[in-house]
Amino acid sequence: MQRQGSDGGTAVIRVRATGGLLLVAHLALVAWCTLRPLDVPWVSAANLRPFASIRADLAMGPEAALCAIGKGLLLLAPLGVLLPMAGGRLAASPLFSLLRTVTAGALLSLGIELLQTGVPGQVVDVDSLLLNTVGVALAHLAVVPAARRVLCRRAETRDRAAALRRRDAAEESAQGLTPTIPRVGIAPWSDASSPSSP
Repeated sequence: MQRQGSDGGTAVIRVRATGGLLLVAHLALVAWCTLRPLDVPWVSAANLRPFASIRADLAMGPEAALCAIGKGLLLLAPLGVLLPMAGGRLAASPLFSLLRTVTAGALLSLGIELLQTGVPGQVVDVDSLLLNTVGVALAHLAVVPAARRVLCRRAETRDRAAALRRRDAAEESAQGLTPTIPRVGIAPWSDASSPSSP
């Protein structure tokens, strides 16, 4: 539900601009974290079997698993909020919005994994792709539907108030100007109280 009025139009533009700037900043941070060469003495083999590295993380204990799995979930999770924010649509199908956002997150994660094949010290891991995609979906489900409901309510309230103002202005113009009574001069007291001469 994009607003056409000056108030609503500028609000949508501000939300889109803020979302776009935050999206670019987040993607720059992700690129720096995942695509910079690492100077390590050895590198493990690429993992192309789903859930193999997640099982290995779980075998290392709960604290190490929480850290490794949490890192995978959180890396691209902000995209679940920033992509719809940059889109700037209030009235969107919740399912379609989720599918579009998760697909974009999965494709971005896949692109990162493919680019890591040429970066020294970085390892391709299919579980990273899975965790990144799940992180995007969870962030989207946790924030976007509730935020859209709040913003839609505010927009409806603003629209109702504008409609009332327009109706009041139309009624006022239909009634015309309030008639004014010309000023009547008042006779001095002495003239009014003196008896008239015969």
